[in-house]
Amino acid sequence: MSLAVFLDLVEARTKLASILPFAIGIAFTLAYFHQLNGLNTVLFFVAMLLFDMMTTALNNLMDYQKAKDQHYKATVNIIGTAKLKVPTVQALIITLLAVATGLGLVLAWRTGWLLLVIGAACFVIGIFYTFGPLPLSRLPLGEVFSGVTMGLGIPLIAVYVNVDAAKLLDLQLAWPQLALTGDWRALVALGLVCVAPMGTIANIMLANNLSDYDQDVANHRLTLPMYLSRAASGRLYWSLALVGFAAEVLLVAFGLLPWPVLIGLLALPLVWRQSAQFVAKPDKRLTFPNAIKTLVAENGALIVGLLVSWGVSR
Repeated sequence: MSLAVFLDLVEARTKLASILPFAIGIAFTLAYFHQLNGLNTVLFFVAMLLFDMMTTALNNLMDYQKAKDQHYKATVNIIGTAKLKVPTVQALIITLLAVATGLGLVLAWRTGWLLLVIGAACFVIGIFYTFGPLPLSRLPLGEVFSGVTMGLGIPLIAVYVNVDAAKLLDLQLAWPQLALTGDWRALVALGLVCVAPMGTIANIMLANNLSDYDQDVANHRLTLPMYLSRAASGRLYWSLALVGFAAEVLLVAFGLLPWPVLIGLLALPLVWRQSAQFVAKPDKRLTFPNAIKTLVAENGALIVGLLVSWGVSR
């Protein structure tokens, strides 16, 4: 398997959906806690990226094996177009999962039990997103699970591995006692920061399902737009694109972060324009890239706002 085919199989171009939430978690750690653990940050970044690649390769494999449309299998799915052998793809998936799991266990050993619980939950969701007799991606749940797992789970772990657990959320095990403690102020602040990545990542899935509506019908994939209708899905897309900006205003209004976080609002005109174009005509080739542009613009501006907030509060 060549590097180009591997990058296509794991859809390297889509990894911004992991990298941006990771960057938001790191920027929040600096802005709110003013600290960073370099080794833990690198370990988590590599584990996160490998796991994301694994889930994407697994998704392509499941789509290939379960597709009813032979034209799709031969001319659209990378496994068919690159003439990859299924056992080769399976071996790659297992390798990526094994390395990501190993790194995750090292991080849990270096930090705390709670990371093992959070990481395990993310792993289960990521695997069963496309695997099994009834994968989450083939139900009207993909937007919810992708948005929460990546938009909230990744920043949460990125913060957790960098700060003392007592400052955020700590799980203490001392048989027969179990205690979960945390800082509500920090958790609310992190939750509001994660609204933008959750909304924009969920919109990637929603935009994909809206663009592939006819193809999904042919392949018997039951997605959210089929339940809501195209019109209602368009309104949901608008809501998810804009709700992150409201959360940024609340961060400052509640005094959780300093005013420079409002720099994130500078992306609002671009997000509004790109969203209007996509909702007017959902199309995989013409307007689906607008969802990616919205993801980059909204989250990128938020990252800048968080970093400037860190700078002025030092």
